[in-house]
Amino acid sequence: MNISFENVNKVSALLTLKVEKADYEEKVEKALKDFRKKANMPGFRPGQVPMGLLKKRFGTEILAEEINKILSHELYKYIREQKINILGEPMANEEKTPAVDFATQEEFTFAFDIALAPEFDAKLSAKDKLTYYTINVDEAMVDQQIQAYCQRGGQYQKVDSYQNNDMVKGLLAQLNEEGSTLEGGIQVENAVMLPNYMKNDDEKAKFDGAKVNDVLVFNPAKAYNDSDVELSSLLKISKEEAANVKSDFSFQITEITRFEAAALDQALFDQVLGPDVVKNEKEFRARIAEDMKQSFVADSDYKFLQDLRAYLVNRIGELEYPEDMLKRIMKHNNADKDDAYVEENFKASLEELTWHLIKEQLSDQFELKVEQADVLETAKSATRMQFAQYGMTNLPDDVLTKYANEMLKNQQQAEGLVARTVESKIVSKAKETVKLAEKAVSLEEFNKLFEKDGKGAKGKKK
Repeated sequence: MNISFENVNKVSALLTLKVEKADYEEKVEKALKDFRKKANMPGFRPGQVPMGLLKKRFGTEILAEEINKILSHELYKYIREQKINILGEPMANEEKTPAVDFATQEEFTFAFDIALAPEFDAKLSAKDKLTYYTINVDEAMVDQQIQAYCQRGGQYQKVDSYQNNDMVKGLLAQLNEEGSTLEGGIQVENAVMLPNYMKNDDEKAKFDGAKVNDVLVFNPAKAYNDSDVELSSLLKISKEEAANVKSDFSFQITEITRFEAAALDQALFDQVLGPDVVKNEKEFRARIAEDMKQSFVADSDYKFLQDLRAYLVNRIGELEYPEDMLKRIMKHNNADKDDAYVEENFKASLEELTWHLIKEQLSDQFELKVEQADVLETAKSATRMQFAQYGMTNLPDDVLTKYANEMLKNQQQAEGLVARTVESKIVSKAKETVKLAEKAVSLEEFNKLFEKDGKGAKGKKK
């Protein structure tokens, strides 16, 4: 096979492959023999169809299939052996490819357009200087976190009299103009209300000091500023019906419940950290502070990664890309989209492509290897953070592993976790390589660093 490579310019090339009879003849004969073994045609026993008949009926189709296999194999073999750094997939060049007739030709020429990656140097050294931000954990932050744990560990308790923020349950009954129960009117058993959320202060005040079995009279329409949504939910009627309800209602209180936060005691310590990990409030506060510092490492690393990206993109400057070729590839990969989609998203795709190429160079520089165990650990870390948002910070390792493995079964999630693993390894190596200036800031100051892109700690949208 004759393969030629011609640079069109610095970032694109033409790869031409000439396939001769000697390249495919043996493979086609073998494919025909294999096909004959399972061919089933009327009038012939299986495997006994004459070869001449098979060639006449299926020879052209098998020839085309074998040549396509040879093309794909030789094309990527050449690219790999010549260490050509291509972008996307080779695209057939119809203008430079002569017409093909598999029925009559013995030699074939195929031409492919190749998009080449631009040359640049993104390697890091001690000459590169970057800031690494760490987040100070102060007493107020520890107090806030402990309060959150107390709230999560709290319970509703039945009480005898109403206070602000209590929940009341009882019988709602619509009244007539004389203040008596309206015959055929609206009644709701076990109606539940949070009077503190009423919009009208006068109606809200009617519940102050109320006790179980008390009967109050209030006006729901006034209480909720004629909100059809809230009235229909409370009275179990449609929004259209709620719009016409203006009367007073009686409310016989059958139950008052009050949320009581968990006490700061051993039971809470064990619930949050595990049995007997700490023994008193001082130890608990110290452990919470340390856990918060550790959780912020991911935020600091995320910020460092963003800064590293911006720094290297600025250092290498604007890169030249084969834009027309890349747009063809993008359109090919998004066949269901129109040209407007390509134009709208092309600039952003180039930015991501530049970052991808930078990460490839850094991975080569640091000789990074991503093992399955690394990806699993990333998945476990992601799982750990998800559960921590709900106050579950001491999950057993087998539970984390189970959830992590479930995440990895999803191909899209798995690919994302591989990318995160690579970036995590790059951050770790880059911190060891560049000249790092550590700067401690408050959480508020740290979040302000992300104001331009609208992100805060954890890299999440505010």
